[in-house]
Order: sequence, then structure tokens, then C-alpha cells
Amino acid sequence: MKKVPIGVSARHIHLSSEHVKQLFGDGAELTVFKPLSQPDQYAANETVAVHGPKGSFAKVRILGPVRKESQLEVSRTDAFALGVNPPVRESGKIEGTPGIRIVGPAGEVTLDKGVIVAARHIHFHTLDAERWGIKDKQILRVRVGGDRGVVFEQVLARVSEQFALDMHIDTDEGNAAGLATGEFGEIID
Repeated sequence: MKKVPIGVSARHIHLSSEHVKQLFGDGAELTVFKPLSQPDQYAANETVAVHGPKGSFAKVRILGPVRKESQLEVSRTDAFALGVNPPVRESGKIEGTPGIRIVGPAGEVTLDKGVIVAARHIHFHTLDAERWGIKDKQILRVRVGGDRGVVFEQVLARVSEQFALDMHIDTDEGNAAGLATGEFGEIID
């Protein structure tokens, strides 16, 4: 049986170092609120507000460390509230996506792209992937039980020596299946 832990991911933002400076001031750096499931990644103490054409969210958590490009990850429900229509994408694939206005304590930034609904995915350490015969970018199916059991289709495998085994879904998906972070799914193919 190929059991994988599940993490339910709420809306969050990744920022470039340039945007951290613009939003929080020269010399500002992200500080660790709590570590995440992936090695060297963390939820930062710092938050920002995001403003779309229709609505906004205050106190959106920043995930660190900084990235090459800024990116906002939302659920489909969040996207409706903001008034944007982002595609489902793998993290980092932001070409052709809508932008958003980000407001921090020292300034604001308007992105011309970068809003996505993150594709459901599983981070595999290379050794876990080899043990189960899974390749990077392979598309998988994952079954979860419980009162609202479902089979998640189109689950992207992401394989790296830098990853720890963990499946990531968004809050809409977690709520629909009655899941919370720390529960398990079974890879069925």
C-alpha cells in the first residue's frame, strides 16, 4: 500500500526578494513563524493584503524562503471572492495568469501575472519515488476514505532530493473530501 500524508493548503503567497523590500522596506527579511512539511520551507510571520477587482483578503500568509517570482495561490472559492479567474497550474508556472495588487506595511506592488489555483500534487523524495516506481511529472490517482471519501484524479508527482513525502491539496478540495492536514491517502495508480 502506498500511503501518503496529506496537507491542506490555505491561500498563501510567495514573494521575490525585490517585492519583500517594496512591501516591507529596505533591509526587510522574512522571519519564521513555523516550519512547513517541506525541508527549509516555512510560514513567515509577515502577511500582506491582496486586492482583486471584486474583493480582497487581509493577512495573507507569506511562505518562505523568497522565490524568483512572486505568486499568489488561492482556491477556486477565493478566486471568485477576489474577482479573478486563475488557471489550475503547477507552482511556478505563472505565464498567462491574472495579476493582483499586494499591499504591505511599507508599500504596494501590482503583479501583472502570478495568481494560480495550485494543481494538486505530491512531493516525493527521490528515494520514496524510486521505492514506489514513480517518475517526476507522472500523473497519479489518490483515494481517501471517510464519510466523504473520494478519488483525486490528476495528481502531479514532483520528485526531488529536496522534498519530503507529502500531498498538497487546497481548502476547497480538503473541505469537499472532509480532510484535514495529517490524514492519509492511498496512491492507487
